[in-house]
Amino acid sequence: MNTGAINIRLMKADDFDAVVGIDRKVLQVSRPEYYEMRFEKLFISRDYLPTSLVAETEDGTVVGFVMGELFMVEYGIFQEEAILATIGVDSDYQRKGIGEQLINEFMDHLRDLGVHKIYTLVDWNDSKLIHFFSANQFGPSQTINLERSI
Repeated sequence: MNTGAINIRLMKADDFDAVVGIDRKVLQVSRPEYYEMRFEKLFISRDYLPTSLVAETEDGTVVGFVMGELFMVEYGIFQEEAILATIGVDSDYQRKGIGEQLINEFMDHLRDLGVHKIYTLVDWNDSKLIHFFSANQFGPSQTINLERSI
């Protein structure tokens, strides 16, 4: 999974601090509880198969990540669909193709696991993220996400 000076590998439990740090740096808000839940699903639950990846420099510094979920249904059989839950690249390493490398490796990894379709959600008003996903061959799905405030 090596592409130039950036290595893409499966995420490990020890990557927690780096992932939270990248997310905090990019979003300007700390969300450790969100990542505690995600990491618990990845590394403790038996209902999920490891699909999340990190991008690291030659010296082992984590500079990006993509987290997804592939669900197991009854009898340990996997669904043919997965979710891309979150992606982040350290702001010092953005616009260098790392996000695209992560997406491509993520797709290859999921394809090898038998996945045929990947879903993700993007805020309608986040034009940069919509552009990023569009440039990486994502498009509107045939379903509509509906919501109701209460």
